[in-house]
Parts: sequence; structure tokens; C-alpha cells
Amino acid sequence: MSLPRRNFLRLSAGAVASASLFGSCAGPANETKDKQGSPSPPAAAPSLTGRIVPIADAERMARIEKARTLMAENKLDAILLEGGASLFYFTGVNWSLSERTFAWVLPAKGEMAWVTPKFEEDRARELIRFGTDVRTWEEDESPYRLIGGIFKDHGIRAGTIGIEERLRFFIFNGVRQEGSAHRYVSADPVTIGCRVIKSPAELALMQLANDITIEAYRAVLPQFKEGMTKAQFGELAAAAFRALGVTGNIGANFGEATSLPHGSVKPRQLREGDVILMDGGCAIDGYRSDISRTIVFGKPTQRQLDVWNLEKEAQAAAFKAARPGVPCEDVDAAARKIIVGAGYGPDYKVPGLPHRTGHGIGLEGHEWINLVRGNKTPMSPGMCFTNEPMIVIPGEFGVRIEDDMHITEDGVKFFSQPSPAIDRPLA
Repeated sequence: MSLPRRNFLRLSAGAVASASLFGSCAGPANETKDKQGSPSPPAAAPSLTGRIVPIADAERMARIEKARTLMAENKLDAILLEGGASLFYFTGVNWSLSERTFAWVLPAKGEMAWVTPKFEEDRARELIRFGTDVRTWEEDESPYRLIGGIFKDHGIRAGTIGIEERLRFFIFNGVRQEGSAHRYVSADPVTIGCRVIKSPAELALMQLANDITIEAYRAVLPQFKEGMTKAQFGELAAAAFRALGVTGNIGANFGEATSLPHGSVKPRQLREGDVILMDGGCAIDGYRSDISRTIVFGKPTQRQLDVWNLEKEAQAAAFKAARPGVPCEDVDAAARKIIVGAGYGPDYKVPGLPHRTGHGIGLEGHEWINLVRGNKTPMSPGMCFTNEPMIVIPGEFGVRIEDDMHITEDGVKFFSQPSPAIDRPLA
């Protein structure tokens, strides 16, 4: 099960695919460097982005109608959103946030409306695909008064307004002052109610994001060498994603830094015998992947091997527990039972599993619903999660194998296949 440095390229899964990305680069002897001494980016490779099928406008309109159905069920007269994942989900509009209010109002009945700075109107109209009611405000005017006017024009004078969870407080506060007669509540039953169940088109985009991420891993796994920094590895990973036609990243931590679930900011060069913990992904038409791999640079110790195999067993137990109707907390319990049964923990104590077993994923890397104790939400077909129990040995190392999965009508399916063994990080 050892992975000697000199044989890393030969033994790493996907070495053939890596060669296609990196040309003849076969390891440290052939590696070139830029003027700063960092590894040079890989040669270009055929892009996988030709498989992308963006979400169709018809599907977005169906989402808006579903939102209105949920608004009626929850007695909401309108919902208010600004730029972010939910706005993109419903309308396809990507709008960067600034101190200037850009907002979308979806009333339960009637035409949707947009609010934009006047000098941004032309750009906004280029992006807006649904709705013709575009209201503009000059720099010396109040956008909140415009939003209040939209409510009034739809007959909402003392109604219930749903606020999307990412709407910034200063916008909410401005709107509230303009419409103090309204009742303001969370729009979660609408936005989460729509977004948490992925359609076949969404699942296809997430599958492609996972496929591309695995190919990026195949490209960079053979590139580790003694003395490498995590910044140098990150440059190679970003270049691999670019060669595949997308923007993405894979971070890496070495040795004792892997015992911190999200790594350490301390500079650390790679050494023989180090555990390497990697975590990364990309987005395809907004839909994300999130994959982690743990390997050893050199020959693993028996302790490293035992912990890695225990981690693999815990991830498999979580996968086996996931299926329609099962409470989300049961998946966490299944993974935790394996780790605690081996003498770690209990609960969230370390050595052991210090965090939840997984989180929802979709247009955001972390979204609802978490696989964690106390979450009794039953799993449903179309829900997507990460499966990433982690074993932390403080001050020594940590092991995490993370793959994304989605619930099907009759069970669960991985988007990416878990690592077969410590010296075979990719299936």
C-alpha cells in the first residue's frame, strides 16, 4: 500500500489522463518553473465544456411558478431578493453586490419587477430575461421607495413579504422603513423549497462539475514533489482547471496541517511521509462540485493506513444509510458509529469526527440540508449532499475522503467514485 515518491506518477490513478494535460511532464526532473520559481502551468487539453447544457428559460419559468405556489401555501404576498444564488436560480441573472441596491420582487400575483440604479439600466436590461417592469433610481433617490411602490402597485398595502436569507440588512431595513405596515418573514419556505430538489438538468450540470474536478485531480496528483508549497500546488490545480475549460481550485495541506479541517495558514513545505489532504471543485453554469482526497507522500505508516481505512469505512456507512425517507441525522449517525466504535470521539470530540458528515450542495458549495445530528428532515429524490466524515488526530494528521451524492427514487448515487485505497486516490 506504499506510495514511494519516485513511483508517484506511475502509481497515481489517471496517470495517462495526466500526461494528456501536462504533455511530457513526468515529475520533478522535467518540471519547469516561472520567474518566481513556481511550477509552470500545464499544457492545454481538450475541454469538457462542450457537454454543458445550461438551464433553459422554460425551466426557470417553471421554478417561478413553483415559487408562487409555495408563496400561496405560506401566505406570502411577495418575496424580495437581490443578487446571489437564489436570484440566479429563478431568473438566470448574475449581479455582483455593491452598496447600490439591485433587487427583484416576485409578487404572488401579477408581473415581477426589477429595481436598478439608473446608470446601470442598460446593463440590467441586457441581463434580464423575464419581466418588463424595470424601475430605476438616481443616485440622490431612494431604491427602497421604489420597492415599496412595487408592493403598493400590486395591492400589497399591509401584506406579508418574504425576505430571501442572503438579502443584506441595510436593504431590508430601508424597505421596512418605507413599508412599516407590512409583515416581514423569511422566504426560506419558498427559496429552499424550490432549490433543495434538483431537476435532471441540474443533476447533469453537477455531474459534469464532478467529472471535470476528477480530471483536474488526475492532472495534478502526479505533480507533488518534496519541498513543494501549497501555493505552488494551488497554481497547478488552477491551471489544470483552466486547461479543462473552467475556473476551479484544489487546495492542499501537508502533514500536521491536515489535522485542521480547513487547513492552516502557516507556511509548510511538503516532506517525505506527509499526509496530504486536498479539497476542491468547480462550477458549471453555477452548479458546484466539492471533492476531497487524502494520500501519503511516500510510504504510509501503519497508523496512517489504519485511520485512512477507517475513514473509508465511515464514508461507505454514510452512503449505505442514505435513501429516500431516511432522516438526515441518520446518515451522520451511521458514519459516526464507525468512528466512535474504533475508539475515537465520542460525539464531536477529537481525536474523532469534529463536524457534520455532510452538507447540501448545488448552486452554492454549502447549502441546505446538513447531514448532522438533530436534523430530522427526511431525504427526498433530487436532494444533493457531500459525504465527508473526517477523522482528526490533533497535531498529527487528518483524513477526509469527500464525494458528492444525490438521492434517487430507489436509493442514492455518487457523482464521483470514492478512493479505492490510500495509494489509489481516484477510482
